[in-house]
Amino acid sequence: MRHQDNTKNRVEQKPNAALAAAVDEAARILKEGGLILYPTDTVWGIGCDATNEEAVQRIYTLKRSENKHSMLVLCPSADAIVRYVNRAPGIAFEVLEMATSPLTLILPGATGVAKNLIPDEGTLGVRVPDHEFCRLLLRKLGRPIVSTSANISGEKTPRTLPEIAPEIVEGVDYVVNPRFQGRPTGKASSIIAFGENGEVQVIRE
Repeated sequence: MRHQDNTKNRVEQKPNAALAAAVDEAARILKEGGLILYPTDTVWGIGCDATNEEAVQRIYTLKRSENKHSMLVLCPSADAIVRYVNRAPGIAFEVLEMATSPLTLILPGATGVAKNLIPDEGTLGVRVPDHEFCRLLLRKLGRPIVSTSANISGEKTPRTLPEIAPEIVEGVDYVVNPRFQGRPTGKASSIIAFGENGEVQVIRE
């Protein structure tokens, strides 16, 4: 059963305590194989433990799509990314370090994540979010988190929680309070794909 975050009603809680409570609850749900609806530095996303194949399948079912290319994972740092891609060229991390806006890297040699996240070419889309809630949750969980647009496949990507279809909201196990959304860009990240030998392809600017 979906659990709605009600911390906004607990006026006695300080913001830091409320944020910590939301992170704890989201991490608990993810560890149990659940799905969350959560804010990022771009748009709202559907998330799960990226190492849990059954949870990943639940997202595909909810979105009515098995498109592995629509699924990326969030990591807390570049150092964490290298645990889940083993053939990424150094230039990819140089580009990531220089990025001034949200950037997803498509990197070769996916490993250590759910098999049904990895497309036939063996790549993995990864991003380091500049977002307090996401950073705290990634640290608490200790594993990468799936991030995919909070919509039915083929429909418009919602930017804010009120824009998300009821079917999606009801299909997850926990909805993060929008008070923690910060200042998102409101648009999807740029995407750059890198080959093993440093080949570069801009997928989305």
